[in-house]
Amino acid sequence: MLIPLTRETFEELIPAIATGAQYAYYGGKIDKILKRVLISVAGIGLLTLTANALPDNWRPFLLIIGIIFGLYWLWGPVASASRENYQCRRYKYSGFWQGEVWDVFVTEEVVGTKETVSPRGELVIVENRERRLNLEVGDETGFSTRVLVPLRKEHKAIAPGDIAEMVVMSNRTDLGRIAKVSDIYLPRIDFWISDYPYLRRDLFVEISQQMEELNTPRPRKKRTRRAEEFR
Repeated sequence: MLIPLTRETFEELIPAIATGAQYAYYGGKIDKILKRVLISVAGIGLLTLTANALPDNWRPFLLIIGIIFGLYWLWGPVASASRENYQCRRYKYSGFWQGEVWDVFVTEEVVGTKETVSPRGELVIVENRERRLNLEVGDETGFSTRVLVPLRKEHKAIAPGDIAEMVVMSNRTDLGRIAKVSDIYLPRIDFWISDYPYLRRDLFVEISQQMEELNTPRPRKKRTRRAEEFR
């Protein structure tokens, strides 16, 4: 099932400014926080040195730039998440997609490398591997896509045949060629599969429930005895 979404709904699902979950994705880990703090300190230090070499009439501009650098540790995640959201919002058309889980399996992926020196003095490249969940979803039209996310114990509950829902994006009005997909929602277990949280999940679940109600056939009312008598 593929139902086009209005531009207004799409922009509510993927807002221009970062949501709380998106901010946490880019700003939550201590190593990322320390990196941004170092950039802020380095920026302020550079501006301080520059200020001594410039005329006094430049001081107000340097002050503004200094405030921007000084608060980089705070607004950096907002800028990163907003840039990520823009990569979705630049597509002209979108749709609510519902299919099913075709396959689910685990692989080991290389997530980084590190160079070290062996006892013999030889350069050795060590691969950092992590177990990843591979989730393949598709529908009756033949469309399919696969996502890789870090493995979690909750993934054991996923089974082939589960209903899968997401937002798809395209530059074609008929959505005939899907260019990008969002995070995937599995309503049976009320669970999300994603790395980056593209969607406002509360709103998407609400839309999902509305779609389910529209596609659920209403039971026919039984005729009463009086209705049969006056046919």
